Formats: sequence, structure tokens, C-alpha cells
Amino acid sequence: MSLICAEQPDFLSALDAAGIRLLWHPSLSEATGSEFSAVIDGVRSGAIPLDILCLEGSVIHGPNGSGRFHVQAGTGTPMKELIAELAVLAGDVLAIGTCAAFGGITAGGANHVEATGLVYDGSDPGGLLGPSFRAHSGRPVINISGCPIHPGWVVETLLQLAFGTLRQGDLDALGRPRLYADHLVHHGCARNEYYEYKASAERLSNLGCLMEHLGCMATQVHADCNIRLWNGGSSCTRAGYPCISCTEPGFEDPSHPYLETPKLAGIPIGLPTDMPKAWFVALAALSKAATPNRVKMNAVADYIITPPTVVKGKPQK
Repeated sequence: MSLICAEQPDFLSALDAAGIRLLWHPSLSEATGSEFSAVIDGVRSGAIPLDILCLEGSVIHGPNGSGRFHVQAGTGTPMKELIAELAVLAGDVLAIGTCAAFGGITAGGANHVEATGLVYDGSDPGGLLGPSFRAHSGRPVINISGCPIHPGWVVETLLQLAFGTLRQGDLDALGRPRLYADHLVHHGCARNEYYEYKASAERLSNLGCLMEHLGCMATQVHADCNIRLWNGGSSCTRAGYPCISCTEPGFEDPSHPYLETPKLAGIPIGLPTDMPKAWFVALAALSKAATPNRVKMNAVADYIITPPTVVKGKPQK
């Protein structure tokens, strides 16, 4: 559902431009039943090349590792077996979404269905294929994590594969494309002035920074959500909701409620990934002391109470 919201170009136009033929997708393809089986048989025999295998959703291993909780309709074959068979035949393998990459929501709680990702079980190597898996291209599984994914992350990765420009160095330590994973959600956030002054929102409708009280993890989470934007113009934080870390393994089981910031001695535990705690405390104290009254007032308001001062004449140099 997220992928078909791709724009400029739309998803199917992007496939056409890259010369990618969609063999089969459960929502986008007309082929069902025997027609689908014929596609799979063609891949098995080598008559149909499988250049890219994309998996959406977790791999279900339960009960007791049998995979019987999720079988291929009409065959009784566990889907995990079909996925493993196709992965070995594929030129590249893409895990689309956090479920396929790390297990995701399906693996939350007690994980009675024994859900994992393709090569990760949460943040631990494992999953269906194991960390040593390599596709025919020599690349590991490409993990396009997100719940849901931004369509641009998938489209751009497919274009890179089609044009032969994706290199091993273009993936981060978790196999995510660096085209989005080299950024933090914090980058480009419209609330950054409030963050800089540590002027915090106290409830969801407030304009201030969502990190100190409302659980926002944007300074720790790898994604370009506030640079690329969603549906042409928004993101979680721009819509007034804190980042819940959906591109990272284990986001489905946080150690605290999503809308609360865990603290130790009044200091948020989840600090920016590359900032020492002592620096953060010192800078936060200085920032709060220097916070303009305009920023303080607007941070806890639902709309701008005090606009920036209009200065007549030329800006000072």
C-alpha cells in the first residue's frame, strides 16, 4: 500500500523506465492459482530468470519450527521453504519493510508464531537465511526497513540494481541502503529550533520538541523521513507524532511506552547516537538558559502565539 503511493515517477512507471518486469505480486498481479504455480516452476527450471526477489512481511517459523502457521495455499508447503528456495535462485534478495528485515510487529511480545526477518531475528543475526547468505550477485540481503517503508527507498534501490550502480559499500552495517540510512529522522525536522533550545512539547498538539517528554527517538533513528517527506509533504513529526524508531530492529518491543521518554535523574536515557551524555547535559542547560521567550511560549502552544520579530531595514552583517 505504501509502495503504490510512489510519485515522480509512480511505481509501475519506475519499473518500466528501469526495464524491470514484474513477475508476480499478490496485490498487483492478475495471475493466481495455476498461473502463479507456472511462474514458480519457470523460476525453478531456469526458464524464467529471477533477478530480484522481494519479500514483504515476516518469515513465520512456527509452530515449533515447522512453518505450518503459514503455508502456500493449495499445496500445504510452508512459505518459509518456498522463500528459502527462491532466495537461492535470485540475483538479489530484498527484505521490504521492518518485518521482512528484522521480524517487526509480527515478532512482538511472546512471538508465538516464531516470526523473524530473512537474516535477522530482531537485532541478532539469524532469521531464515542466516548472516552468511549471499545472493548470486554476491550481495547480502538488502534490508529496506521501515513500518511502512517510504516508496522512494524501494524505487531508488530497484533503479540502482537495474542500472548496476549498487555496491556493497552502499549498504550500512544492517544491510540497509545508505541512500536513506545515512541520515537521522532528526535531520530536517521542522521542530529543530525547539530541539536546539530544549523547548519541549508537553502534549501531542504542542509545537515544541517531542524528545524530552513524548518519547521521540528521531535523534537516534536512521532514516531520511524529514528530508524526503511522505506523500509529498509530511512526516510523523511534522504531523505532530513522535518518531517511534520503526526503521530499527526491535522497535516493536520498546522498553517504555511509545509516548513517554524514559529518564534517569531527569535526563532522557535515549540521547543522540553520537553525543556524550555530559555534553548533552551541559548544552541543554545552556540552551534552556538562552531560550527566547517566543520559543518558550510557542513550544507549549497548539499554534504560533508569538511570531518572530519583524526587523525593519537590512539584515545586519
